[in-house]
Amino acid sequence: MWTTSCLAEFISSLRAQDVTPVAWKMAKHCLLDLAGAALAGFKTGAATSLRKAGCGLLGPGLATLWFDGRQFPAPAAAMMNSAAASALDVDDGHRAAGGHPGASIIPAALAVAGEVGADAPEVLTAIVVGYEVGVRIAAARDFTALDTLSTGRWCAYGAAAAGGFLRQLPPETLAQALAVAGVQAPGLSAAGYSSVMGNHVKEGIPWSTFGGLFALTLAEQGFTGPTDILDHPSYYDRERIRDGLGYGFAIESVYFKRYSCCRWSHSALDALAAIVEEQQLEPDSIHKIEVHTFSRALRLNNAVAPDSLEAAQYSIPFSLAVAAVLGRQALLPMPSQCLGRPDLVAFARKVELQVDSDLDRMFPVKAPARVIVKSGGTQYERLVVDALGDPANPLSVPALQSKFRTLSGGLLSPADQDAMIAAIDHLEQGGYRRLLDLLSTPGTP
Repeated sequence: MWTTSCLAEFISSLRAQDVTPVAWKMAKHCLLDLAGAALAGFKTGAATSLRKAGCGLLGPGLATLWFDGRQFPAPAAAMMNSAAASALDVDDGHRAAGGHPGASIIPAALAVAGEVGADAPEVLTAIVVGYEVGVRIAAARDFTALDTLSTGRWCAYGAAAAGGFLRQLPPETLAQALAVAGVQAPGLSAAGYSSVMGNHVKEGIPWSTFGGLFALTLAEQGFTGPTDILDHPSYYDRERIRDGLGYGFAIESVYFKRYSCCRWSHSALDALAAIVEEQQLEPDSIHKIEVHTFSRALRLNNAVAPDSLEAAQYSIPFSLAVAAVLGRQALLPMPSQCLGRPDLVAFARKVELQVDSDLDRMFPVKAPARVIVKSGGTQYERLVVDALGDPANPLSVPALQSKFRTLSGGLLSPADQDAMIAAIDHLEQGGYRRLLDLLSTPGTP
């Protein structure tokens, strides 16, 4: 049996009662986290441009465009909602996958749920299924052979899995949909070699989400793909995809971000913040910062004077400058007003990036950094292996709720913030309808 067929059997046979309580709870946490990311990202240039283009080309349907109210076919709505969710680089991630499942899989699941009239347990199960399939496939690759770890290369599998579960497609159709989704997902090699990281394509998540859901419709109409796509050892470790399927769930190991920038900078940010706060250092007193980390982190653009928010998100020096000069709260999310500030650029020039061979061996399981701050003739050092939000150093539920309130502050009223938190927390007890109402409210952001 090809691995696509194995996954299709798993997707079609899973039931809500098979999901562990931890996975169920994490699906709710991921929902809340993504709602905050999408609210904050709704008016960004990337999300706005994609909505304008999508709304002009795509016809009416039954899936809702969040915070707008108009309805479109599920692939279109999911693509546009995904753009808002991924725009600020504050969405969840998974170390094993090396990317961001939630910004694709949650919009996909809710969009298809709108078409089929799914209930809360079905939606939560679909989210768990999507994370499971997407993360397993992403984790089965040889990371050292990849020119880019962009999420768009694999999240189409997760979107197709979540949507296929909700549409109750037979395994043979699901297997074809997974094959079609995988082979037609964007290659995104330019994301690995381009020096212009400050662009809206970024990791290609929205387009891959569209492709994953459209693959379901294609497969239903008899369109076929290479169903052995996951069974070639030079591309995937098929046993890693299959082993333990259904025993424990990938969503249980999701990480959440406290900063709106690439996760590869978060350990350095935590280390710098700890040193600055403990030693009560003023930015002007710091004359040099050394960041010792893994080699992939040095392949970011790391611009000291980024000209776009996207470029700033991929710059360790500039992110450190924002945190040191303006405080960590300025990274939730990073405001466009930071761009071009002479004081931030000057501080970013103090940052020196170096590869540490011991830390490099920890990647991609860990994304560590050791930071050395030199100030007034004294040197301070801090190693962070697990940034706050990683499974080994998790954000608490109150901290997740606080993050949501910060991202949605000024966009939702305090009463609506409370209502969304409560709706997700009690999704199975009538909260699902309230959540959909809040997501469908036009003009919210």
